[in-house]
Order: sequence, then C-alpha cells, then structure tokens
Amino acid sequence: MPSSTSSTDAPTPSMARSPEDPANAPASESAGSSDFSNFSDIDGFLRIPRLASLAAGSDGRVVAAIQEADENGAKLVSSLWELDPEGGQPARRLTFSASGESAPRFAPDGSLLFSSARPDPQGEGDEDTSAIWRLPRTGEAQVVASAPAGLTLLGVAENGTMLAATSVLPGGALENDAERRKARKDAKQTTIWHTGMPIRQWDHEIGDQSRRLVLVSTDGDLTDLTPDVGTVTLYAASADLSPDGSTVATSWTQRVRGGETRSSIVLIDTATLRRVVLLQADDGSQFGAPLFSRDGSRLAVIRSTASSPTDTSYSHLEIHPIGGGEPVAAQLGDLSIGDLAWAEDGSLLVAGDLHSSGAVLAIDPTSGASRTVAADGVFSALAPAADGTLFALRNDVGTPSRPVRITADATPRELPAPGAVGALPGTLEWVETDVDGITVGGWLCVPASASAAEPAPVMLWIHGGPHGSYNAWSWRWCPWLAVERGYAVLMPDPAMSTGYGDEGLNRGWPRLPDVVFRECETLFDAVLPRPELDDTRTAMLGASFGGFMANWIAGHTDRFDAIVTHAGLWALEQQHRTTDAAASKMRVHRHEDEVPEWYRQYSPHRAAASITTPMLVTHGNRDYRVPVSEALRLWWDLVSGWDGEPETMPHRFLQLTSENHWVLTPSNALAWNQAMLAFCDQHVLGADPIPEVLPW
Repeated sequence: MPSSTSSTDAPTPSMARSPEDPANAPASESAGSSDFSNFSDIDGFLRIPRLASLAAGSDGRVVAAIQEADENGAKLVSSLWELDPEGGQPARRLTFSASGESAPRFAPDGSLLFSSARPDPQGEGDEDTSAIWRLPRTGEAQVVASAPAGLTLLGVAENGTMLAATSVLPGGALENDAERRKARKDAKQTTIWHTGMPIRQWDHEIGDQSRRLVLVSTDGDLTDLTPDVGTVTLYAASADLSPDGSTVATSWTQRVRGGETRSSIVLIDTATLRRVVLLQADDGSQFGAPLFSRDGSRLAVIRSTASSPTDTSYSHLEIHPIGGGEPVAAQLGDLSIGDLAWAEDGSLLVAGDLHSSGAVLAIDPTSGASRTVAADGVFSALAPAADGTLFALRNDVGTPSRPVRITADATPRELPAPGAVGALPGTLEWVETDVDGITVGGWLCVPASASAAEPAPVMLWIHGGPHGSYNAWSWRWCPWLAVERGYAVLMPDPAMSTGYGDEGLNRGWPRLPDVVFRECETLFDAVLPRPELDDTRTAMLGASFGGFMANWIAGHTDRFDAIVTHAGLWALEQQHRTTDAAASKMRVHRHEDEVPEWYRQYSPHRAAASITTPMLVTHGNRDYRVPVSEALRLWWDLVSGWDGEPETMPHRFLQLTSENHWVLTPSNALAWNQAMLAFCDQHVLGADPIPEVLPW
C-alpha cells in the first residue's frame, strides 16, 4: 500500500541564488518550503510545486525540472533545481526566468542543457519560441542554438553534438523558414492544405508544419537531417542519437490505404543523410521509441500490434543488435511499459504500471530476462548515474512525484525537493472483490471524519484510457480534494486496465461499457455496506473513456444522485469519424451498418431519453481526441429533452474554451474542481443550488 505522507524538507527563502539571473526570480522562489496539507484550499493545492523531470550527470550531479503556477494561475512555469544526490541538503534553485526552463540534460563537459523561451541576452531569436541553452557550473546561461519554430532537444552524443527537433512551413527549408513565417503571419493566413490523414493530434493541427530532425553542432550550427520529408513522416516521431553521433534512429510514419498510417524505424547517417530502414512496419506491427544502448551496439524499440475488433493493441519491448542478428524480447510479465533508460552496466531499465502500482525492471539485453530494481510505486523520469545509482521520480495515489535515489538494495530514498504534501485528510486502502472468477480491485479513500454515526457519501470514479490505472497521484483528478469535502472515493481498476498483462488489457474489448460497469459496480457494492459509508448518497465521475462510461451509465441506471462527465464520448457514429484517432477507432468498431447491434447497445446517445440523473458536462473546445461536438450534442439532448420548465433543469455544462483533452491551466482547474464539488454537494448532499452566475 502506498505511503500516505511525505515529510521531505524543501528550500528556504534565505537560500543562496545561482548567479544565473536573480533579478528575474519570481516571488514564489521558495515554494514548497513546508508540506501542504490543507486540501480545502484548492487554489493552494494547485500551486504546489510539481516535479516534472530529472537528469543525472556523469559527475554525480542531479537536476530536476519543477513546475509551479504563475501569480495569476494562467500557466505552469518550470524552473531547474539542483538536488543533493545523497539527500542531506535541500534543493538549490538554478534558474529564475519568467518564461521558465525545462527538459534538463547534461552535456559531456558537465554543463547543463535545457529548453527555454526566455529572452536571449544577446538580443537574438524570438522570445515566443524555445531555444536550447547551456548553463555552466559557474557563470550565466547562454543560447546554444535556436530556430524559427523552436528546438526540442532529443539527444546528446559523447562529442557534444546534439539531436533536436524543429518544424518548417511545408514546401520550405530551414534556411528561409523565418522569412516565410513572417510573411504568413503578416498576411494572417491560416489555411492548411490536406492530402490525407491524419490531420490532427490531441490539441494541434497536422499539415501546417513539417517536423524535421536537425543535428546541432557544439557551435550551434544546424544541419537538417530530413530536408525532404512531408508533413506526416515525423509529426509524432520519437528519435535518438547514437553515442558517437554518427547515427540517428527515428520512427518513420507513412500513409497507407484506408486513412491508416504505419511507423517503421529508420537509421539516418548524420554525415551523408543516407537512410536505411531497420524495422519495417506492416499491417500487424509498427515500431516506436528507439533508444541506443550506451555503447551504441543495440537499439531498444517498442513494437505495437494493430488493434482489431477482437484484440486491443499490445506493446512489446525488443532489443535489436545494430550490426544484425536476432532481436531479444524483454520478459516483462504483467508490467505495462512506461519509461526506458539504459544503465551504465548495459542493462535496459523499464518503468511501468504493475498490479495497481508500478515497478522498475532491469532487462538483460542478451537474454531478455528481467529482475526487479524497484517496486511499490509508480516510477518515471529514469536517470541512471555513472556509478550504478538510479535516480527517478516516484509517486503513488497518496504521494505526488518525489525524487528518489535507488541503489543496489532496491530501496528508494527520497531526496529533498519542493512539492511535498503532509498528512492526507483520510485513509487509503486497497480493496478487492470477485467478479465471475476474476479478482477486481481498487483504491478506497475514506475521510478521517467518517464513522458509523456520520457515514460519508461515496463517489465512484472510473478511469480513462481505457488502458490506464488508478495507481498514481493526479493533479487533474485528485481524490483528496473530495475526501477533504467529506466524500469517500472508490477508484477501481476494471477490465482493460494497465499493469495486469495482455489478458487484463483485452478483457472487455472492444471497449464494452457493460463489462467495465459490471466490474466497477460489483466492487462498489462490495464496499458500500461498510458502516462508515453512506450507500444512500452516491455520485459517479469519469473523464475520457471514463466520461464515455459516465454517459453510458447515465442512460442505464438511476442509482447515482449525480454524474460528472468530462471529455466523454456521446454519439459513437460521430466520434469515431471526427476524433484525431479515427483510423484506429474505425478499424476496431467498424461502420455502424456492419455492426448495428453494437452501436445500438453501446453508443450512449441511444439511451438519452432514459437519463434522469443530474449531469455535469465539462469539455474543452481544443480537444481533438474527443471533439467538443460530443459535449455539444450531449448538451442539446439533455436540454431539449427536459420536460420541465427551463429553470428547473438540473443539468449543467462547464465549457472550457481554451483547454484540450485535459484541464491544464491552473485557474481553469480551480474552476473545474469548484464546479464539480459544488454540483455534487447540491445533488448528493442537498446543498444550495449553484447560482446561474458562478462565484468563481
């Protein structure tokens, strides 16, 4: 069971600043100086510093990127902090610009590379685009390289050469991109010429830019390694640079018939730009996430199978010898792949979800055999050090991401850093039940104040994905805010959850809401008889696939007092064609004329007339995975189908016009949490109705 508290010390206001640019230090420089435990303060909760990434240097240094809300709650700003690898000293802040700094990575000479859109002191470049910067151990940070569309650092070779990604306008070259961008901006031209699919991804368009891979010399000169690619080839590419800087391995996407794409692995010679296909995708498999071993002799890749009406997509980790030979399949057991990193001893480290928690495994590259490096927690941002120590971020349902040092005894030791939380407002317990011979479990959070005399109302949360797990801390859906309000929260891992092997992923496929709800409801009914829980006051909440579940459940039962649906699918015939992932949706679920019974049974909009439970609908306008048209149609069906007077209609719609699939802006997250809790208070607890004009 995850630890429910954390008591790490954090920096104090009197800490000495780096000489980098102290004049730009924000007022919240010392954020995280004490553990946060007042979960009734939602704004304060959303201002807790968040650990985002880690980097470990060959000289033993460890640096973390830490995000924090700006003064107005308009955005999260990242800064870099140096951590004591031994855990004896508080973290020391290194960067202070208002634009923020992220993605730290150490150069071979020990200097720190990072990305930032901060102003260049030399007066060059565009402040709105991210450049690559270098911060020496002493002295000021300087720009290493920039490009009109910004640069994203992907890899660093032993000689200091870097691999980065940028974009150019279609039909152009890196050399004239700045001029062409200015002309397009001045003309206010926003057209995109499409010649196939895909045309969107999550919250941005595809086709208005051509993504390129560039080699960055130690002097900052850029060489376009992919000058002849179109707008689709590298739009979602993952790439790595070999240790000697001679070769780039990248995913390479090509369109095929039926609106589909396939991603292969291509090797690019950085001197000649010659390309060789290492792994060719086909209708059954495609490849991604290439990562060179530390000696450059092997390449780790993830091979993903194509989903079908009977099987979901499965991910397999393979290690391919660069010089030829048979690949080695990693033996991961039930672990679902998350993060990858090569260790100094030549083993491949893999972090991922495992059995309602997570683990880090070390893979022998010659046999594929695995051993456990760390368990009991969800690990990310793997940063192996030269001495064999592993640094990473660890979190669980009761603990936000904390930096940890993992040594040979496999016991993570937390390092001091901002962003700790103190005592939680309740208890955390793993609960299980049997559903048709299958053990289904979930995390139950119960307020400390709950008792037989004053039982707590209960929320059922269903996670998204559907391939996901309630095994980690969430800033967007944090159960402890509801627990502080007096609610108990049950978060099941039903069919199709990650961390339970391929069989668990495929149980309930193809996205069968009745199977998922049966497992969730059975677990819900198993815990409700507890005397500290009130089975007469309940709510159901979900987002994405969980939002689809909320929409479907609303039309198939009236057992809940309130339902909250965020980014939920409503009319499947519509969503399957308008999502950015239309190819896979249509491949799996097919045309409604081919399987009319499936659509009749499982498209939530078919049961709109049966909805009697008050629903709160929330959705972002920039959501391309579940387009806002789903919420618009759901809202029309709810409003137009209400038989009573308009002022008596219980349903509400919180539209987030600047958000995408997630609510990322802190101020919008504040409004979302307040609206969600107030809606549940009204319909579950009998609180006063939410006013027409929101107080937040």
